[in-house]
Amino acid sequence: MFYREAGDFKISYTQDNQTFPIRFDRYRYYAVMIFAFAVVPFLINDYWANAIMLPFLIYAIAAIGLNILTGYCGQVSLGTGGFMAVGAYACYKLMTAFPDVSMFIHVLLAGGITALVGVLFGLPSLRIKGFYLAVATLAAQFFLVWLFNRVPWFYNYSASGQINAPERDVFGIIITGPNAPAWATYLFCLIFLTLCALIARNLTRGTVGRKWMAIRDMDIAAEIIGVNPLKAKMTAFAVSSFFVGISGALFFAVYLGAVEVGEVFGIQKSFLVLFMVIIGGLGSIFGSFAGAAFLVLLPVVLKVVGADMLGWPTDIVAHLQLVIVGALIIVFLIMEPHGLAQLWRVAKEKLRLWPFPH
Repeated sequence: MFYREAGDFKISYTQDNQTFPIRFDRYRYYAVMIFAFAVVPFLINDYWANAIMLPFLIYAIAAIGLNILTGYCGQVSLGTGGFMAVGAYACYKLMTAFPDVSMFIHVLLAGGITALVGVLFGLPSLRIKGFYLAVATLAAQFFLVWLFNRVPWFYNYSASGQINAPERDVFGIIITGPNAPAWATYLFCLIFLTLCALIARNLTRGTVGRKWMAIRDMDIAAEIIGVNPLKAKMTAFAVSSFFVGISGALFFAVYLGAVEVGEVFGIQKSFLVLFMVIIGGLGSIFGSFAGAAFLVLLPVVLKVVGADMLGWPTDIVAHLQLVIVGALIIVFLIMEPHGLAQLWRVAKEKLRLWPFPH
């Protein structure tokens, strides 16, 4: 009854091409944004920020980046963890070399540096695809982790090999370091997620996104009708790596504060972001949010229910999490390849036809 398109008509091409053409969707989007920006900062505390909100915001940016490359352009990548490491180390070098520059600039420049590295490692996609491209990006993952471990310049010749984020502020408000308030770190990450989501949404709905999807569906046919494979694939790698680099910079500087590359940005991180995209839905911006939220909330819920309420050992809870994630990936790949995003679309279709759902 409350989700209808009746009377929701368009009188111009601009209205017809809106990101949210249905009025109810627009109001819901505005309500969520107002709540996120104006209400949550007054309610959030350190536990909610570190356990749920910051990981969700940062992983959502990484999932959007990987979804652009894999879901929209069809280029399989297993190097997300390595590209996040590029963003983290680039941000660290910029923070230590230019302490007076705004953190916004540092994070954006870290994303730009990661985009250049992503294009470099994306060049093999012009000759190989599928499983072979996945192996090539996996090699990039191991190479980048090895590089940051073995070259002391990247961690400023620290004896421990660990990088630590110096304290920085934006407009006089500390956002990095142990003294940063939870609401400030939350808002800082939320601003970047909002901008990245808007950019990704508009890119995927425009000419660039259509070229990516043409390459994904059938690259030979796309080339025949005039799509330049070099330009399409390299832009996908660049935009994807830019978002992943931003997520890596935020993960290091705002969330963790200290990073050792092998432990934080290993192959597990690449698989975690890939699982977010698979469970959330390939080729869907909303799916990136849904997958990130699911995999961030899952360990918290299992800890509360399994360890705190039922008294299960923590190692059993950790193994149960792996079993659940693995089972869900198999189920979604077999029964619903488009993930949670498709389930949400089906639910909206049924609401439109209620009380006569098909």
